[in-house]
Amino acid sequence: MELSDANLQTLTEYLKKTLDPDPAIRRPAEKFLETVEGSQNYPLLLLTLLEKSQENVIKVCASVTFKNYIKRNWRIVEDEPNKIFESDRIAIKANIVPLMLSSPEQIQKQLSDAISIIGREDFPQKWPDLLTEMVNRFQSGDFHVINGVLRTAHSLFKRYRHEFKSNELWTEIKLVLDAFALPLTNLFKATIDLCSTHANDASALKVLFSSLILIAKLFYSLNFQDLPEFFEDNMETWMTNFHSLLTLDNKLLQTDDEEEAGLLELLKSQICDNAALYAQKYDEEFQPYLPRFVTAIWNLLVTTGQEVKYDLLVSNAIQFLASVCERPHYKHLFEDQNTLTSICEKVIVPNMEFRAADEEAFEDNSEEYIRRDLEGSDIDTRRRAACDLVRGLCKFFEGPVTGIFSGYVNSMLQEYAKNPSVNWKHKDAAIYLVTSLASKAQTQKHGITQANELVNLTEFFVNHIQPDLKSASVNEFPVLKADGIKYIMIFRNQVPKEQLLLSIPLLINHLQAESIVVHTYAAHALERLFTMRGTNNTTLITAAEMAPFVEVLLTNLFKALTLPGSSENEYIMKAIMRSFSLLQESIIPYIPSVITQLTQKLLAVSKNPSKPHFNHYMFESICLSIRITCKANPDAVGSFEEALFMVFTEILQNDVQEFIPYVFQVMSLLLEMHKNEIPSSYMALFPHLLQPVLWERTGNIPPLVRLLQAYLERGANTIASAAADKIPGLLGVFQKLIASKANDHQGFYLLNSIIEHMPPESVDQYRKQIFILLFQRLQNSKTTKFIKSFLVFINLYCVKYGALALQEIFDSIQPKMFGMVLEKIIIPEIQKVSGQVEKKICAVGITKILTECPPMMDTEYTKLWTPLLQALIGLFELPEDDTIPDEEHFIDIEDTPGYQTAFSQLAFAGKKEHDPVGQMVNNPRIHLAQSLHKLSTACPGRLDEYEFLQKAHIGNSCWQWIF
Repeated sequence: MELSDANLQTLTEYLKKTLDPDPAIRRPAEKFLETVEGSQNYPLLLLTLLEKSQENVIKVCASVTFKNYIKRNWRIVEDEPNKIFESDRIAIKANIVPLMLSSPEQIQKQLSDAISIIGREDFPQKWPDLLTEMVNRFQSGDFHVINGVLRTAHSLFKRYRHEFKSNELWTEIKLVLDAFALPLTNLFKATIDLCSTHANDASALKVLFSSLILIAKLFYSLNFQDLPEFFEDNMETWMTNFHSLLTLDNKLLQTDDEEEAGLLELLKSQICDNAALYAQKYDEEFQPYLPRFVTAIWNLLVTTGQEVKYDLLVSNAIQFLASVCERPHYKHLFEDQNTLTSICEKVIVPNMEFRAADEEAFEDNSEEYIRRDLEGSDIDTRRRAACDLVRGLCKFFEGPVTGIFSGYVNSMLQEYAKNPSVNWKHKDAAIYLVTSLASKAQTQKHGITQANELVNLTEFFVNHIQPDLKSASVNEFPVLKADGIKYIMIFRNQVPKEQLLLSIPLLINHLQAESIVVHTYAAHALERLFTMRGTNNTTLITAAEMAPFVEVLLTNLFKALTLPGSSENEYIMKAIMRSFSLLQESIIPYIPSVITQLTQKLLAVSKNPSKPHFNHYMFESICLSIRITCKANPDAVGSFEEALFMVFTEILQNDVQEFIPYVFQVMSLLLEMHKNEIPSSYMALFPHLLQPVLWERTGNIPPLVRLLQAYLERGANTIASAAADKIPGLLGVFQKLIASKANDHQGFYLLNSIIEHMPPESVDQYRKQIFILLFQRLQNSKTTKFIKSFLVFINLYCVKYGALALQEIFDSIQPKMFGMVLEKIIIPEIQKVSGQVEKKICAVGITKILTECPPMMDTEYTKLWTPLLQALIGLFELPEDDTIPDEEHFIDIEDTPGYQTAFSQLAFAGKKEHDPVGQMVNNPRIHLAQSLHKLSTACPGRLDEYEFLQKAHIGNSCWQWIF
């Protein structure tokens, strides 16, 4: 694409169309941009557009499109083509920083993110002047520019907060500190001074405090990995000013908005975070400053209101106290009983109250409420921080704290009992207080794993939780219902099983509650209970114990999906999946109704997939329906195909990228259920599965390979006779996969199935070329993963076609190549093969080479016979060699960049491990002994059986086969 006005105009029109709500207009425009984004100058056209366009909406759209383009394409993946022309990369890096700094804030943020994505790949090696260019802008005096630099630096350096320690990381941080720490400190001091100068200028203060927030965030990132020497030397400057800012109260910075945090609150929140970081990680160096920060933050907590805008500040302030009280040498600050009482009364209890804002979120923004309360993303909430503080205090003062809180809990429950309809919030706070007091250790997967023994959880459950859940109306006191269900969920390991069994019908009943939070919690609680382990690694709650509730459980779960706000509720769908898995054949009578509802839901959500977890559990539920039903009645597979294929066809025709990998997995499962020849409906689809466009998306590769394997297992003869012209296409797929380090193992899966199942005559003409391709890859790019797969393949080939055929095909490519492969690959590398079936294939293949290959007995290859036998014995006896060359780099299959949907494996579509030599050989050791005996009988005097068997350590069990 040329940098021309015509192309700019075309791009403008298509960008406008991508904003159209009508999918018929929007999707073709998105497709057009997808097709042209590989063209040279495309990113430069976007940058030109966001710089020169007269329409603000186009500027913003171009900036977002550019950022997403960079996100998808900037990383260079080994074995894959460079998706951005080198000249475009150079031009982007030359122009993006000045363009970002001169853009309005909305666009500046997008370009800043793009710079950080580029920086993650190129900085510092391929973009050495980035830091200098940014630091030089500090001298401009223009805080719009300075804030642009700070924002970019923040997005570039914040990854230091979660990166693993490495020499490469230390080197980069040192480079950044050498260039950035002093200018940042000078800017910090200068900005503080300007705040004093402009103390009465509201607009100036807003800009300056925006800078201070970013500076404080950069301080956190640069200090996270370790305490840099520069910041240790300048701690007085930073901490004195941080303390002053914590105690600052300028009326001009206060906002009337009760919801949105103002600049002052955001700055103080970040300073609390910075102080907590130093208190936790650098407590010795921070000790002189700690008392004044504790005092300032305590005063902040007791003087800050209950408005939502203060939530982040209060939660960070409480987290600071929590991090301090957990440290042994700060213990003395909290020992006094009056201090503990004061903390409980003035900080913990007030911040556990259920406020009007919480009630509003519960009713009107239930998805966000659930995300925060259930999924642990409530890290910034007052309640979570207060809970962490309770846990921290209990570390050293469990008895006194439990005693103080018990009094509060009792008085709250008494208040509730006086007038439940008015005072229900008192009970909510009491339940939360008990929960935080009793929870010593907790995981998402298992709930509470360690509880406070001073709290009687079962008694509280029976007296205060069950009565709420047993009440006649499921819609009365929804918050307390949700509290009660959550109590069951998190204390499921502490509450006795008989109480859990009594709770199950109550939870099933609450699936009908109108409140989204209540019926979601009920579904989640049931799903968690169904995953609990009992004795002998079985489920704690059995299918037999659930038998009386099967019908009402399934009815209520599917009804819950029809309740307003829950049509794509992932917790309900996960509960459906888990119920199927637990109940197994008990669900068979309900399958016709269930599969109809699941198919209708699949059709509806395929129009616009938006909830990945919901979609995943839906497909898992479909797979379970198929597995359970067809296990009892294999002929039922046809009825599932009838129900699903119409929807699958629509998904494939409409190219619903999110669902295509799932569809291939379900189709594989269905096809594998067939016992006889492959149905014609599948054969009609076969040519389409070989189309290159399908294989361009990384998420399609594993399920497509599995589907092709199913075709080969069930219909190799049909393919050979009715679709022989498609065999080159099948091998073309293998050739594409084998060229990629990320996907070569998938290529071998496909190749192994071709060798195992296809009639030999149908692939005869291609065999030599297959080996040549493999040797080319071995020569150009040898990796441990490739060698392991290659070893399994050549041994499978040997098992299928015979050792002599293997020797002949090697030597037909190049004389004496068979010996080279034995000496350089099989003998030294066989120990690296892992997996029981893979080892068995290799053992049987090598046994055939040893005992059924005449050239091994009569030519120069004979010298390799003993080393090969020893290598085979090593495969039996020695531990697996899992060493990997130091410099070898494997691309994580899940980590290849791009916009394509990542592959998500369906657990319940899992394929049984296939043993291609299972019918032929049961025990490979005994097979070796038998084969050696047969060889020695055929060639008397050529082998000393006793000597070889002694070497082989094949054990006494094998001697009966010989003597």
